[in-house]
Amino acid sequence: MVKETESFDSNLGGDAALLTETLEEVLKSSGDPTDQKYIELKNKAKRVLEDVRCRVSRASDSYYYRAKNAAYRADNYVHEKPWYGIGIGVASGLILGLLLKRR
Repeated sequence: MVKETESFDSNLGGDAALLTETLEEVLKSSGDPTDQKYIELKNKAKRVLEDVRCRVSRASDSYYYRAKNAAYRADNYVHEKPWYGIGIGVASGLILGLLLKRR
């Protein structure tokens, strides 16, 4: 799961560059709807855009799933060890209070 998101993060820049280049090609073409090159570039732009949308959607789902799992783990930890949770809360409050007091 982590490798998939790392792969997504590393490919996102390349995908964005590819999408930009493709759309620039479409914009620079003659724009004649009967021109075969224009039609091919337009179709390529649509495919690339759809591919990028799917990747972003999958990555978004992955991040949501990971955040949800982290919240469940934290909830379970606090239920299993309530005094540790209280201690962490007190320590966090104390540190935050000291930092705010400095201002």
